[in-house]
Amino acid sequence: MSAKSKKRGRPVLHATTVLALLAGSAYLTVELRKDEQAKAPAVQAITDTPGKLANGSKATGEQTWERLKSPERSVLRGGDGDILATFTDGARTATLTGPSRTFDEPTNTKSRVVTENWVRLMPEAWTEGAEKEKWFKDWFKEFYGSEEDDIFAFAFQYLEGAPLKKDDEGVPYAGDANFGPIDESTPGNRLEQSDFYDYLGIPYTFRDGTTKQPQQARYRAMDCSGFIRTVFGYRARYPLMSSDKAGDGLPRTANGMTRSDVGVDIYKLGGPAPWYKRPDSTSKLQPGDLVFFKMDKRTANRMDHVGLYVGNDTDGHQIFVSSRKEVNGPTIGDQGGTSRLDGNGFYAALLRAAKRL
Repeated sequence: MSAKSKKRGRPVLHATTVLALLAGSAYLTVELRKDEQAKAPAVQAITDTPGKLANGSKATGEQTWERLKSPERSVLRGGDGDILATFTDGARTATLTGPSRTFDEPTNTKSRVVTENWVRLMPEAWTEGAEKEKWFKDWFKEFYGSEEDDIFAFAFQYLEGAPLKKDDEGVPYAGDANFGPIDESTPGNRLEQSDFYDYLGIPYTFRDGTTKQPQQARYRAMDCSGFIRTVFGYRARYPLMSSDKAGDGLPRTANGMTRSDVGVDIYKLGGPAPWYKRPDSTSKLQPGDLVFFKMDKRTANRMDHVGLYVGNDTDGHQIFVSSRKEVNGPTIGDQGGTSRLDGNGFYAALLRAAKRL
């Protein structure tokens, strides 16, 4: 063989080697998930019963307000003692009782969530005694019992098969979302960093004056934090930062959200870095909370994933919705790890923190 022929052969051999290494890396990642799931200890069982009257109190037949701790919050109870609404000090997120709804995703899971919880953003963060203030009375009168789209309705408008919705200017603002474009350097993988403005395909100017331009390759796509920013920010109008460092509001990434001072830490990140420690229990979670995960040792101390806690499914499991590479978009499904926070599954084992906005 001539020297010239040898030179031509080397790039082919190099490319083949690289592809083999990348395929092996993807295989090892899948196997790592399986191994971690098998070794993970069970999460502590749920023990609290927030739907019951505290301190042995009895139902009075009238609506009453009650203060609860850990976290500090006010609850409104009906005449039978059941909780009608929950408001957490320092958070704008309120959970209201309303008409029953069913959320499911038959393509990717058998889980079904039947819930009377409606999650909405108040115009101001809750403080003790706010039930007496005019802003709250006006807001509560408008939204208690309302079937206008809430946080959950927004979230499920991006799952597989969700119908396209357009605004008055013809911009599609809801409908089946992707996770991100295919990563050509890693077969089977998809790129992160798709935010809500990429999904919309329009420029967006943040409150700090920064304007972000969408990328055509990311049109109709949102990564895990982009999904949360779409639901809470673009749809529900929670303030958004242009990055993890610029502006005020909800940061750009799961790591930034975990470590920010927005909202209320229900389970604060703790334990030794880089893997930290999962909460001893998940009993304090409330529908509408953000849940954060540490999934990849290659990201050092950073949190890797964020989801939205929905509540219990019809089998009693705690379910969350998030945007994932494995199913190419938002899901409550089982591919790449069941969307459960209880038990010893992949995501349950890697839960690290939770926040109420």
